[in-house]
Amino acid sequence: MTFVIALPCVDVKDKACVEACPVDCIYEGERMLYIQPDECIDCGACEPVCPVEAIFFEDDTPQDWQHFNTVNAEFFSDIGAPGSSAKLGPIERDHPIVAALPSLGAVPPVLVIPPHA
Repeated sequence: MTFVIALPCVDVKDKACVEACPVDCIYEGERMLYIQPDECIDCGACEPVCPVEAIFFEDDTPQDWQHFNTVNAEFFSDIGAPGSSAKLGPIERDHPIVAALPSLGAVPPVLVIPPHA
């Protein structure tokens, strides 16, 4: 079993989980982060630091997001287990399911209009 990253990460990519991961197994795609299942040691350090609660133990992924278990694994089908996300850097693509999602964009900042003088 491993941890997976699900829908709430799409178009957010906070990266607090990347900093918390002791084995550097969280990789950056264009729109979301992915956990390499063969490199994950199931320590759970990433889960509590995710501000959008997108990380789940594989067996605990909510039913509506179960397909992200496969999405995370299949993302690495052509690159295998590189051994370090820092060494590899961002990957200029996403899993086709993620790439096909409409833009979920991060919440835009609030525009503050100063009062008239």
